[in-house]
Amino acid sequence: MIVLVARTVGRNWAEFRSLQISLHPRAGLLGLATLTVFLTYLWYIEAWRRLLAGWAQTIGFGAAARAWCLANLGRYVPGKIWSVTGLVVLAQREGVRGSAAAASAVAFQALVLGTGVAVVAGATPQATSGLRLVIGLVVALASLAALVWGPTARWMGRVMNAEAPLSALPLSAVGLSGALMVAGWLTYGFAFWLFIRGLLPDAQLSIATAAGAFTLSYILGTLALFAPGGIGVREVVLVSLLTPSLGSGGALAASVGSRVLLTVTEAGAALISLALVRRSTSEGSPESP
Repeated sequence: MIVLVARTVGRNWAEFRSLQISLHPRAGLLGLATLTVFLTYLWYIEAWRRLLAGWAQTIGFGAAARAWCLANLGRYVPGKIWSVTGLVVLAQREGVRGSAAAASAVAFQALVLGTGVAVVAGATPQATSGLRLVIGLVVALASLAALVWGPTARWMGRVMNAEAPLSALPLSAVGLSGALMVAGWLTYGFAFWLFIRGLLPDAQLSIATAAGAFTLSYILGTLALFAPGGIGVREVVLVSLLTPSLGSGGALAASVGSRVLLTVTEAGAALISLALVRRSTSEGSPESP
């Protein structure tokens, strides 16, 4: 997995440097964009914890961060199942019941889709057809309904783990987790806007357009089963949506540059979570005589 991530960073960085466009990077805005992306991860990690709490499963924030960040790197492995599977396995290692871990991964993906559709509809409704937005929302709501309604929740629990029954997910957990994810999409969009301003100081782009374009590209990249990490799909969507505001060269620079930023921050978050866990483990271990 580390090799795949490193190759992705190298390939995207080479593509970024080859762009024939005059860039005027501002380190302060680029650094703030990076910090904002890390803040976004905190929203999503807490959203996942709230889903688990709905099934009476408790996991510390540090352990949840490690599991979520490491599983997130599975997106760069061909096949979309690896990040979901990784989250389930890592959650179980932290003591989370198997059926709840699997159900939380399903609910998390459904909320990512549903809240993302809501953000796109609110920020840039013209970015895609209304039918696509409705279909995405229906799929997300149907997936959540299966976990909120008692009979289907119990049936899914038996399918996932017959020895660990699954109760219905409380609506309060869905609502709180969904609110945190909306906050995450908004900070993602703000980080993308900061990044563009850091690369192209003269860019005329509203925060709403940046947030809607980023969210739609992320969702479509996630749904593209053939594209590890959404590579290629996200860039095409961003270029098509940002060209009217940034021009073709600016849109391409923003799309490729954001790919570099996200890959680096996702890998960095995983390394930081591992380093913090190792530090706490070493500090908590007894001294040798």
